[in-house]
Amino acid sequence: MVDTGIHAKGWSEQQALDFYSANSPQPMGKIRSEIRRYFVNPGQATSYKVGMVKILELRARARADLGERFDLKGFHEAVLGAGSLPLSVLEARVDRWVASRKAA
Repeated sequence: MVDTGIHAKGWSEQQALDFYSANSPQPMGKIRSEIRRYFVNPGQATSYKVGMVKILELRARARADLGERFDLKGFHEAVLGAGSLPLSVLEARVDRWVASRKAA
């Protein structure tokens, strides 16, 4: 991951560009923009991925717990409705949403 290469391995901008362009079909302008964002926001890409993985885990768990009662729009509202949250708070929010759906 480019973010890790830049901040943990000390990659130069050119090293990051070379790695990203060799491993992505994105146009060079977009790659350059992403790389520059990674330089000024250490851990941004990593935290985005951690959040994505957690949301996918919560969705799979909610879907398994609710079966046919699972509602994707409702899940999205549970995840997005309160804005940015720490992942532990988000998990508790989703757990409460699942419990309310089970009780309904």
